[in-house]
Amino acid sequence: MSTTTTPPPAVTTVEPRKGFFTDTSVCIGCKACEVACKEWNAIPEDGLNLLGTSYDNTGALGASTWRHVAFIEQKRPTFLGLPSARPSSDGADRAEGSEFRWLMSSDVCKHCTHAACLDVCPTGALFRSEFGTVVVQDDVCNGCGYCVAACPFGVIERRTGDPDTPNVGLAQKCTLCYDRLGAGMTPACAQACPTESIQFGDLDELRERATARLAAMQANGDTDARLYGHDPEDGIGGAGAMFLLLDEPEVYGLPPDPVVTTRDLPAMWRRAGLAAATLVAGAVASFLGGRG
Repeated sequence: MSTTTTPPPAVTTVEPRKGFFTDTSVCIGCKACEVACKEWNAIPEDGLNLLGTSYDNTGALGASTWRHVAFIEQKRPTFLGLPSARPSSDGADRAEGSEFRWLMSSDVCKHCTHAACLDVCPTGALFRSEFGTVVVQDDVCNGCGYCVAACPFGVIERRTGDPDTPNVGLAQKCTLCYDRLGAGMTPACAQACPTESIQFGDLDELRERATARLAAMQANGDTDARLYGHDPEDGIGGAGAMFLLLDEPEVYGLPPDPVVTTRDLPAMWRRAGLAAATLVAGAVASFLGGRG
């Protein structure tokens, strides 16, 4: 059975749409972005103990982790291009290699073009800003949690903690430093990144930059490199935060083919309405038939 889907709506903005391009190939895992994000947005501390699976103390994005740096250790040979200390059997020099590699990536809210969290929010607490970003209004959120279940990336979350914890019980996520954008400033994470792994700018320009970077890496032999979230034709209409990855999205904990979770709602409501109308018609026919 075919399913009628609703195409993602065009995002209209007063300003040029802003976003992130995160080039994971130059991420060094310093967590400067995490620290800068917490400091600027006054986000509570969310645990300082290492998880035991990597050099990571946060684990995933959440209400108190708006930037998360993943440390992924892979048992995969990576050639460093250094002279080998051991001569080969034929006497020729060989490049020295490593038996494993680290993949590091700073994850963040995707600020989807077709954002399911916006679709399901009953109070209007989530809104599309003039920069094309998706922002939570703390004073409007009622903590219902509908947006938490709707996000295909598991980004948004209700904050837990003591009663005196700021915004406890409310949905929280990256705002792409909405207040800084309004003042003409760069988001704190991109400002703090020492390697320019996190790049901020106009989304159209970032897409061009990401495409050029991917072409350069593949030309240098990095055939596994790929872009994620850059395609306006994907299941979320393209992301406002795109990534250059060095392996499959699943390796980084990202869904391989994200789809807006409210995609089929219009067709579902139409079918529900048709079914309800059929039941009402049947009941009326039965009543009239019984009277006859």
